[in-house]
Amino acid sequence: MMEGTGPLQKLALRVKLALENGDIDALSDLLDPDVTWGPPGDPSPPCQNRRQVLAWYEKGKKAGARAQVREVSTLGGRILVGLVVSNPRGAQQEGGGFDRWQVLTVHDGRVTDIVGFDQRADAVAWAEGAKS
Repeated sequence: MMEGTGPLQKLALRVKLALENGDIDALSDLLDPDVTWGPPGDPSPPCQNRRQVLAWYEKGKKAGARAQVREVSTLGGRILVGLVVSNPRGAQQEGGGFDRWQVLTVHDGRVTDIVGFDQRADAVAWAEGAKS
């Protein structure tokens, strides 16, 4: 859980609001131009800049995918985001939604790296052990 009102906690709140509202413009303001996004340890992640990350979100949004923010917390210099992702096309197959976890690395007030996980424990372990 987030405690305090430091810069990282304020950024985490802004991330939460942007994701909850599906606000691509607000999300854009939070991302470094060279942000990367992908699975842990991928030397060539699928998204390698802000434009690609935003295009991925926009594609999901147009396909009907929605994310409900279940948790936002700070771990050291990172933000942990827990989401329940639903897509009307896959909702019956997935039981209505599925959990996803993202670890956001922050430098100079902007998100510079996003790493995705299926399990919270894996996300926490990575966040606590990853190097800045």
